[in-house]
Amino acid sequence: MKIRIASWAAVAALTVSAVVTAAAPASADMVPGSSTQFYAYCSVDLLGVPIACTETDQAHSSHICQYLATPLGVGLDCIQRST
Repeated sequence: MKIRIASWAAVAALTVSAVVTAAAPASADMVPGSSTQFYAYCSVDLLGVPIACTETDQAHSSHICQYLATPLGVGLDCIQRST
């Protein structure tokens, strides 16, 4: 049982690392005045929670995002832009 939990945790950590690497804001426009926030286009679920975000430029963005450290690794925090 302990081996399964440890291997699942390792797979989860690698998956999170791969997603964060793929979603790194290399080509996203940065928010003026902030060194950590960038523009993104996010799909939302029925409750309005962002579920899939893609880095983009300011003109095509729906959200402003930034990476946060969480107990499970790196997380993505996004807020909807006001137009």
